[in-house]
Amino acid sequence: MKNLVVLSGAGMSAESGISTFRDAGGLWDRYPVEQVATPEGYMRDPELVIRFYNERRKQLLDVKPNEGHIGVAQLEKDFNVTVVTQNIDNLHERAGSSHVIHLHGELLKACSIRDLNTTYDISPENPDLHIGDKDPHGVQLRPFIVWFGEAVPMIDPAIRLVEDCDIFVVIGTSLNVYPAAGLLNYVRHGQTIYLIDPKEVKAYRNDIRFIRKGASEGVKELKELLLQNH
Repeated sequence: MKNLVVLSGAGMSAESGISTFRDAGGLWDRYPVEQVATPEGYMRDPELVIRFYNERRKQLLDVKPNEGHIGVAQLEKDFNVTVVTQNIDNLHERAGSSHVIHLHGELLKACSIRDLNTTYDISPENPDLHIGDKDPHGVQLRPFIVWFGEAVPMIDPAIRLVEDCDIFVVIGTSLNVYPAAGLLNYVRHGQTIYLIDPKEVKAYRNDIRFIRKGASEGVKELKELLLQNH
């Protein structure tokens, strides 16, 4: 089977009701990025940051995967599919995708403020983190989110997968956030690239097939095209 890599962003989960960060009325309008998505913001006000991600976690438990997530999972019947997501939700996994790489962390995991590489699962039955919650070494836990200014530990495995893919699909990302947006550079020339987004996305390659639809309708069209062409 051919190797298919999906790069998904906030637009992938927007139809499920998860607030995007960058759109008008999005989370960045209400919470400055410096406040809730940087190590410096956490050091200034850890309670605010922990509360912000507690709210995101509770929202996640109230939403469901949309038809786009489900359609991506169904592609595993015909392709070796890896999802590389910028999203911190678990909707790809809940839809049935079996190989998901999270570039920017995961809402349902925590790590200590000293060790970002060792993670601890957060129970959906008890989804809140608190000041005073500590790892086995007595160090305060924080959300396992890759904040601005921090290294993206999973980018190298993602690059290797993209270099080896036969089909690359971008869904619901503005291609403005690096290093994730740079993955497009690693798709070999001659390989098939699809970009699904209802809005215009400035992409810097001329070999992209655009599907100007939202995630659910776009993935439906993608599946039809893939089964015709591959």
